[in-house]
Amino acid sequence: MRLASPVLAALCLAITGAAHADAPRVVADIAPVQSLVARVMDGAGAPELLIRPDASPHAYAMRPSEARALEQADLVVWMGPGLTPWMSDAIGNLAEDAAHLTLLTAPETLVLPGRIDPRFAAHDHGHDHGDDHGHDHDKAKHSDHDDHAGHDHDKAKHSDHDDHAGHDHDKAKHDDHKHDDHADHGHSHDTHDHAHAGPDPHAWLDPVNAVAWLGLIARDLSALDPDNADLYAANAKAAQAELTALSDQIAGDLAPLADRPFLVFHDAYQYFEARFGVTAAGAVSISDASEPGPARLADLRALVSEQDVACIFAEPQFNTAILASVFGDALRIGQLDPIGVDHAAGPGLYPAILRGMADAMTECLSPQG
Repeated sequence: MRLASPVLAALCLAITGAAHADAPRVVADIAPVQSLVARVMDGAGAPELLIRPDASPHAYAMRPSEARALEQADLVVWMGPGLTPWMSDAIGNLAEDAAHLTLLTAPETLVLPGRIDPRFAAHDHGHDHGDDHGHDHDKAKHSDHDDHAGHDHDKAKHSDHDDHAGHDHDKAKHDDHKHDDHADHGHSHDTHDHAHAGPDPHAWLDPVNAVAWLGLIARDLSALDPDNADLYAANAKAAQAELTALSDQIAGDLAPLADRPFLVFHDAYQYFEARFGVTAAGAVSISDASEPGPARLADLRALVSEQDVACIFAEPQFNTAILASVFGDALRIGQLDPIGVDHAAGPGLYPAILRGMADAMTECLSPQG
């Protein structure tokens, strides 16, 4: 009897090791996406993260280890070329035979048009999120894409999802811009003419999108790894319930602050604003790499006065010293972390991003006593 426990332990270890060894090799582009995949894979394996959170995803040079991970991937889960235009060639060259899940072009994804003007029109988001945190994707998921619902893994492993060049989204949302038009969208540090004229790529900041993506991730993993399909489905279902509950909490926390306008360093938060009813009045920078010109800064100073802006939000990965020099003591300065720089990687990172953003807004926007 004394031998039974070590023998059973060894068998369990061997079985667990086999499950990990057999799990698909998955690469996710950014930390929030990697977190969602990690939550679905929990207990079977863990996905690789391609882009470090402290680096801009728009223009990124992969390390050799990251390129090898992409080359060895069975599944690549990424936002799409609107966020990481350089990845289209990388996937084509290194992961052509892998399955590809492109989240921005998935028919279930709610997509908002990008904003160019430094002043944001109030609640001009292309669709009404309102208070409907149980948002029905069947009513707003680009119904003209229903032909993708039967996503076929056997056809060159998602070859029809590699670039979605002909993916004609709702013209009102996409302003007649194809996703391929964003190949030169790279937010290069050598170029400052970027404007979000097409779809806004920061769609992970709407948790309703994340809830939909958890299901897509479980579906695609199950197609590659049927033995763990029940685990993937159960993990996705549990994560969806957790995010729905968290969204309800955040909505309640932010509801009293709906009429407290704020500025952001760059325009990355439209999805969060629309989902939770908070009011960004404008952005300092059109892109995360560009320096605002004198005319833009003058317009923003006027905006602060006109709309009684309460706070401006910096970001951990960008040099935002300009904020204090431009706005002085006129605004409180908070910090938002939309990609997870300040959070530990893994299954808990995505909900931590949402909770952290809500807490930062509550702290900076609440009236001082």
